[in-house]
This record gives sequence, C-alpha cells and structure tokens, in this order.
Amino acid sequence: MAQDTFLEDMKEPLVPVVPMSHTAHIRSHRKPRRSASTLAVRAGVAGGVLSTLAVAGASGSANAAEPVTQTLELPTLTADLAAQAAQTADATEQAAANYQLQAERDAAAAKAAKEAKADLAEAKKKAAAEKKKAEEAARKEAAERASRNAERTTLSASASTSASTSTTASAPAGGSVATVISFLKAQVGDAYVMGATGPNAWDCSSLVQAAFRQVGVDLPRVSQDQSTVGTEVSLSNLQVGDILYWGAKGSAYHVGVYIGNGQYLDAANPSKGVVIQDLSGYPATGAVRVL
Repeated sequence: MAQDTFLEDMKEPLVPVVPMSHTAHIRSHRKPRRSASTLAVRAGVAGGVLSTLAVAGASGSANAAEPVTQTLELPTLTADLAAQAAQTADATEQAAANYQLQAERDAAAAKAAKEAKADLAEAKKKAAAEKKKAEEAARKEAAERASRNAERTTLSASASTSASTSTTASAPAGGSVATVISFLKAQVGDAYVMGATGPNAWDCSSLVQAAFRQVGVDLPRVSQDQSTVGTEVSLSNLQVGDILYWGAKGSAYHVGVYIGNGQYLDAANPSKGVVIQDLSGYPATGAVRVL
C-alpha cells in the first residue's frame, strides 16, 4: 500500500529548479533602486540640515527592506554652516565692540562735562577774586590820591605865605628844605609825561621847578638851565635838597633832587613815573645847591 502511494507520488510532474547565481547572497552586488525618496534626500542637502535629516528618515523607513547606500554630501553642508556661524560670531563681536566703544565715549563725555563744570566754577571764583582785588586797589589809589591832593593844598598855602615874605632866590629858613622834600614825596606815583607841569603828571624839570616854587624859589623851566643855577657842589658833599643833574653843565638832559641816604627823587620816565631811586644805580654828573 505504501509502495503504491510512493509510486503515485512519483508520477506527479516535477517543477524544474533554476539554479541561483553564485553572487546572489552578497548585498553589495544588488543594484539600489532610484526612488523618489533618494531625490528628496538630495534636495534636502541643498535646502538645509533639518530637511535633509527628515527626508533621510522617511527614506530609511520606506526602504527598510532595501537600505540606501548612496553617501550624502555632508562636507558641503558643514562648510556652509561653518561660514554662517563665523559670520554670526563676527557680527556679535562687532556689536559688542560697538557697545563698548559707545559706553567709553559716553563715560568720556560725562567726565569732560564734569571737568568743564569744575573749571567754569574755578574760573568764576578767580574772576570774582580778581575783581575784588582790582576794586580794593582802586579804592586804595583813590585814598592815596586824595591824601596827596590834601597835602598839596597845605603845601601850596604854605608856599604862598613864604612867597609873600621873600622876593629873592636866596635860601629861606631851615624848614624850607623839608617843605621841598615833602612836596616831592607827595608826587610819588604820578605819571611822567614830557611837557606836563602837574598836578598829576610831570616831566623831570617841571617837578623840580614846582617843588622849589613851594618855598619861593623860582627856577628855570628846563633841565639845561637848572644845572647852572645856585652853587656847584661835589657829589661827595651832597646835602638834602641839592639839585642833581645828568649830562654836561648847561646842557643837562635830566634833573632830580637828592633826599638823603644815597637816594634821589625824580620824574624818571614814562615807564616809572615819579619814583625814589638809589644814586648808586644811576650816578649823577653833578649837583647844584639853591637852598
């Protein structure tokens, strides 16, 4: 029975077997299929990292049975990202530098404004001090001038009295020299002006003439003539009240009056005015005595 069954089975037609290729079991020898997902992956590479990864994931799911072996062009994508990152970093660094520079400028401007304010306050303070000083000097000068004017008035009155009792140029009483010196000292600080005859400006000879007029002695107007009046005296034997002259006798170019202690008083020049000076600094040529 069993043998009959076997024989029956043997009567069935056999299906021919096709022999397999000897390389059919190697995966790398299978030709990958071009699919829409592969094209999508390439488009994703050009568009950006996220699109590429998404498409690649979808492609991987769709072709799970047959994996994609084509290599993505990541080096190009990486270079683009690096360039973008570098540009962003440069822009951030530049913005930070600009903010820092602006902050430094603001700080410098604030400091300059503070210093300018302090300088202005100091300048105002100095100006106020200078103004106060000038006003004080003006008041002092006015008081001194008023004092000199009062002394001149007194001396003039005294000179008028002396003139009424004296008609010659001979030496009056002993107090006359003191009167001359007092008048001269009252003019210290007055201006020097060529040709001026007082009361606040003099030249050298007009001052000497006015001083001796206080005691009734009329002297010539100019220094050349004043050097020839009275009695000639040596410079080693000077007395208070002697008239000093500079230049040759009869052609002197400057005169003054000896006031003792090696000093003389004169209307010196426009820069000095009426001053007291040391005879050693500007020795006279000669001297005459009229008192």
